[in-house]
Amino acid sequence: MSGLEPVVWLIVFVVSITAHEAAHAWAAWLGGDPTAYRGGQVSLNPIPHMRREPFGMVLVPLISTLSGGFPIGWASTPYDPRWEERYPRRAAWMAAAGPAANAALALAALLALRVGLDAGVFLSPDQVDATRLVFAESDPVDGLGRFLSMMLVLNTVLCLFNLAPVPPLDGASAITLLLPEHTGLRVRQALRTPAIAMAGLFAVWFGFGQIVRPVFGILIRLVHPDFG
Repeated sequence: MSGLEPVVWLIVFVVSITAHEAAHAWAAWLGGDPTAYRGGQVSLNPIPHMRREPFGMVLVPLISTLSGGFPIGWASTPYDPRWEERYPRRAAWMAAAGPAANAALALAALLALRVGLDAGVFLSPDQVDATRLVFAESDPVDGLGRFLSMMLVLNTVLCLFNLAPVPPLDGASAITLLLPEHTGLRVRQALRTPAIAMAGLFAVWFGFGQIVRPVFGILIRLVHPDFG
């Protein structure tokens, strides 16, 4: 599996980012902005999303994964800024939809892993990492376990990272859903101040690594409640 590991990471990345951006596009379409729909982004087909962001969805994740690292990349969903200004609450729901899609994929992967363990399809390994939370004696089943492990880990990371309340991350808009509308507008405007946005983005980028280890520990406990 080690030789195929970068390929599986890339597949998981493309699936996860496509779902994230499709959720943004779908929420915007439901909210009355057809911009992404016209661009073909209201779709789980990755091609329209790759066409919009070829560097972020293809080149950069390919380089980062083949160099032996974690897949790194980005994507974006088009929207009408006038729609955002007119309907800030709808725009906030659009922002929240992306991380929600990643949370749903992570939950689905977690449930599949737990069901597989309970049914004896998967076994508990002596050691775990981001690519192997379970194992199986059959190569195809073991490959499925690795795929689900990567789906759980990557989608958890994408959800939490994108919920950070700093532009251009989704949390900068989604956080206004927790506030009264007028307060939310002031908070959003303050967060978009270039100095605050830059400082916040640097803080998230360099500080996020500090929470990855405890989050991974929580994921291990969720998959293996009795793991020692």
